[in-house]
Amino acid sequence: MLVINAEKRLNTGKSFSRKLRLYNKFPGVLYGLKKSVILLTLDHNTVFNLQKKTNFYKKNLLLLIQDKKYQVKVQAIQRHSFKLKLLHIDFLCV
Repeated sequence: MLVINAEKRLNTGKSFSRKLRLYNKFPGVLYGLKKSVILLTLDHNTVFNLQKKTNFYKKNLLLLIQDKKYQVKVQAIQRHSFKLKLLHIDFLCV
């Protein structure tokens, strides 16, 4: 099972997302819980390298957020139109 480390984020919006991307990070969302959604900050290089594997899309992933474990699936990924960059990712809790 592939493991992804993430951090919670408090700020939202276009300008905050752009600032994240300057530091080689990008925003994400975890939903499907019976609570509200969890806003995430992910490291770009680790997720980009993991998404090259076929198991990333087919099987459950383990998402670690502040020592809490969530089994998730990738729901949607937004990519840059011509650069090899991830812009946003949505995880669905299983």
